[in-house]
Amino acid sequence: MAANYEGVRITSPATVTIDGGAVIGKGTVIEPGTVIRGGVVIGENCRIGPHAVLEDCVIGGGCTVNSSHIRQSELEDGVRVGPFANIREGCRIGKGSLVGTAVELKNADIGAGTNIPHLSYLGDAEVGGHVNIGCGCVTANFDGVSKYKTRIEDNAFLGCNSVLIAPVSVGGGAVVGAGSVVTDDVPANALAITRARQVNKENWAENRERNW
Repeated sequence: MAANYEGVRITSPATVTIDGGAVIGKGTVIEPGTVIRGGVVIGENCRIGPHAVLEDCVIGGGCTVNSSHIRQSELEDGVRVGPFANIREGCRIGKGSLVGTAVELKNADIGAGTNIPHLSYLGDAEVGGHVNIGCGCVTANFDGVSKYKTRIEDNAFLGCNSVLIAPVSVGGGAVVGAGSVVTDDVPANALAITRARQVNKENWAENRERNW
């Protein structure tokens, strides 16, 4: 049975765990299966859960966290997270940004209005505002010995399945073509494409048993 506590609605109290040090703003809804640990601060009019885990983090007003894990990070107002996102320690997500399905962030500073919709990993990254991160993008931040930083400036656009080999930067307004592996800095407003040219072999499929 749902319950209200000082303006906070908990839809299934028996399934929710909230540590005593948490601060939760009025109008916020806590959905079933949610766990709030440590010094968590949640703003007003948020929707947390179902099945969210928050640890020692700050959540701004009007945020949505759906079936995701956030620890030692900060969300500014109006951020949408999940489902199934993992925001690890040291992240700041700017106002109105989206961290979508199966996205993982670590030590990442994300500017306002940036979209990371699905299936991407950004580690040790500085990302500007209003950047689009296509599906399957990765910052390759570790060479087996040390971690390196990737910088992506305002209004850049990363096509699907782009890999940025840190340390590297993408300038403001630049576009990285889908499927590219970027090893050198991309200037502002440039188009970077590193994939191989497509080759079509006519009528190959008609003789594929012989070809194999």
